[in-house]
Amino acid sequence: MKTSPIAYDLCEYITSTESDPPRELPEPDVYVLTSDGLRIPAHSSILASASAVFESIIEQPRKNRSSERVIRILGVPQDAVVSFVRFLYSSRCEEEQLELYGIHLLALSHVYLVPQLKQKCVKNLGQRLTSENVVDVLQLAKLCDAPDLYLKCLKLVSTHFKAVEATEGWKFLQDHDPHLELDILQFIDEDEMRKKKSRKHREAQSLFLQLSEAMECLQHICTEGCTSVGPHDMVPGKKKGPCSKFSTCQGIQQLINHFATCKKRVNGGCLRCKRMWQLLRLHSSICEQSDSCKVPLCRQFKLKILQEKKKDDLRWKLLVKKVVSAKTISSLSLTKRRKEEDQREKLGLRGYRL
Repeated sequence: MKTSPIAYDLCEYITSTESDPPRELPEPDVYVLTSDGLRIPAHSSILASASAVFESIIEQPRKNRSSERVIRILGVPQDAVVSFVRFLYSSRCEEEQLELYGIHLLALSHVYLVPQLKQKCVKNLGQRLTSENVVDVLQLAKLCDAPDLYLKCLKLVSTHFKAVEATEGWKFLQDHDPHLELDILQFIDEDEMRKKKSRKHREAQSLFLQLSEAMECLQHICTEGCTSVGPHDMVPGKKKGPCSKFSTCQGIQQLINHFATCKKRVNGGCLRCKRMWQLLRLHSSICEQSDSCKVPLCRQFKLKILQEKKKDDLRWKLLVKKVVSAKTISSLSLTKRRKEEDQREKLGLRGYRL
């Protein structure tokens, strides 16, 4: 068997700083034995203070008190064991060692309950995930109870499944761990469903925001007037320029001009006129000033509903609720942005004060 001088190197490494000389430690009283037969001298007091597992092993009675106390750490490269013992002494681990033996050190830190090293390994492995190594890391993360790393691996597999599927790691997983394969495929399916749901939600929110903006433009056109359309009692000025939401406002003006001259709308055969009817109905559903509102047919829509005692269907009520909500959120977001801009402007001005 080979005896490594690592313990003596560790003594000098951990008890010295740039300005202080190394402190002397007592003679090693325990040996760490690796699979390659390397014997690493160590100190039982340091190992026990760094790991509850080592403490339990060291406290076990020996059959022969005169025999050497040996702790076997097998199944990993000897250099990984050396790095592990070094960390127990110094609480430090070089990036180079993490890159070379990160997987082994994660397993050792989990088995021997060294949480600080485990956190370092999880972080390092998470930063170095690739399509080639993700399956191996995922299996280890599951065995070592590292949920953050496990989830990160699952997300990478889901995003780059085609590349992962072609690796030897995936083929090995299919042959030897079908339960984990099923978990991964289920996560991919659920992740895809979440993405579709999120896309659908964003599209719906975008639609509600557009409708909310259309309501504002309709109110603006019928109250103040815009480039080509205005209230019946006011002629829009020739020099009236586009408003801040002219891209939407222009479309509403075109709909109003068409609605006023279309001959098909009487028989209900014009899609553009139907859209205008729906916008007018939507406005009346959210308008709180029907008596003084200048938007055409606002009051008539409300009266018609009351006279006929007709309740709006659930889908229409939900649409109205979503549009009002989108308008509120948009207003709050605009207010927040204005406050932030004012704050930045104040801070900028303060910077120039003497």
